[in-house]
Amino acid sequence: MKHDLIAVLDFGAQYAMLIARRVRECNVYCEIFPHNVTVEELKKRKVKGLILSGGPASVYEKNAPKLDLKIWKSGIPILGICYGTQLMAKDLGGTVKPGKKREYGRTPLIVDDETSIFAGLPKQITCWMSHGDSVAKLPKDFKLLAHTRNTPIAAIGDPAKKLYGVQFHPEVVHTEKGTEIIKNFVYVVCGCRPTWTTKSFAEASIKEIKATVGKEKILCALSGGVDSSTVAALVHKAVGKQLTCMFIDQGFMRKNEAKKIVEVFTRSFKINLVHIDAAQRFYDKLSGVTDPEEKRHRIGNDFIRVFEEEAKKLGKMPFLAQGTLYPDVIESAVPGLTSTTAVRIKTHHNVGGLPKDIKFTLVEPLKKLFKDEVRALGRELGVPEEIISRQPFPGPGLAIRIIGEVTPERVKILQAVDDIVVSEVKKAGLYKELWQSFAVLLPIRTVGVMGDKRTYLNTVAIRAVTSTDAMTADWAKLPYDLLEKFSSRIINEVPEVNRVVYDISSKPPATIEWE
Repeated sequence: MKHDLIAVLDFGAQYAMLIARRVRECNVYCEIFPHNVTVEELKKRKVKGLILSGGPASVYEKNAPKLDLKIWKSGIPILGICYGTQLMAKDLGGTVKPGKKREYGRTPLIVDDETSIFAGLPKQITCWMSHGDSVAKLPKDFKLLAHTRNTPIAAIGDPAKKLYGVQFHPEVVHTEKGTEIIKNFVYVVCGCRPTWTTKSFAEASIKEIKATVGKEKILCALSGGVDSSTVAALVHKAVGKQLTCMFIDQGFMRKNEAKKIVEVFTRSFKINLVHIDAAQRFYDKLSGVTDPEEKRHRIGNDFIRVFEEEAKKLGKMPFLAQGTLYPDVIESAVPGLTSTTAVRIKTHHNVGGLPKDIKFTLVEPLKKLFKDEVRALGRELGVPEEIISRQPFPGPGLAIRIIGEVTPERVKILQAVDDIVVSEVKKAGLYKELWQSFAVLLPIRTVGVMGDKRTYLNTVAIRAVTSTDAMTADWAKLPYDLLEKFSSRIINEVPEVNRVVYDISSKPPATIEWE
């Protein structure tokens, strides 16, 4: 079945991915496109609706991102959000001016027109604002749909042309009825059908993998996490015995992790699994390296080299499957894979960290999915719950949770600390509630007193966050008694540590991982 497509045009918004997620939650397929995509390309893809994202620029700036002007007359329904609304107003004859007062955060919104995108909503809702500029004059044939105390024109629309704009952000959870607004646009205005489901995605992916791989053999990079495990299950459904999974222990796994992964996959899957111990090779590769990006590049590069070398021993193996996700692609800002306005946050080892002369043809069936979508897909494919419910673990492993040089000794310290953190979070019944909870070994020592003696030992930070997609995250307000258990057990059981701190930074401005 051919699914309806909604396109999000990215003008540099931190919430562009979130808009796509919200549309997909309506069971309608959605993709991110660069803001300068042509109307011809959109029509070629048979896009049924456009959502213009927000962005940091002002529409009246000289180099502000623009839209192909032919799109306004294309007949494709359009919903502008924040910057997208201002661009709509400016291009179609309205006026945009800097606001007298910047509006940021939760704001009461008064609905003036309870039809179209506001159909079925209360007269007043709380919305999330984040803007300095505002629409000052409506374009011809547009009417006012909603306002706030500080923004007289907070939502606009030309129902005849199916053009709508909202100054607030319906995609964030802080906006009441935001999902209903998106549903009204997607279902009613665009006429999309809710056919994009986990089951339909699995069926389409299996067909695509079969067509791509043919009768050749394929190797899967298996880490034991949700993403690679789901990929393994998906590819196995598609090509069966043509698949070989390879688990490379790079030495940066959690305590006893390698043994557990081999046990789980031997028990749960009838998949050919090859276990490679390459720890010393990776330690040598990272000797003296302290820069986070350099770590990621070296690990990503050597991962592929090990796969290439080991694959030769297995015969002809032209394809490599891996669990690249949409957030990995976006944060790595790889040219050709992301919008022209994307900024690199960090290089994910399986995206930007890959060598240019890679000998495999990559198969990445999850690269347009978010983590929660992958979990749902994994359940659909029968992946064990003990894997599905696992918190995300970075491909470079503990190497990017050790700030500074990575050595076997420092890894051993962090493994011991991490094991305590994970076990105590599980005992507290919070493991599934938290997106991630882990420890970070810092490159500093501090003075302490233990047994009436002065100590000068390592400091570790505990990081715990809540999130739904890893694009944004809040630091978790863990109970004090749990924090106390962390500190007490770590300092008493890990002799190399004498101080524990808790990270209370959200994303943005911080990232979830420290490197």
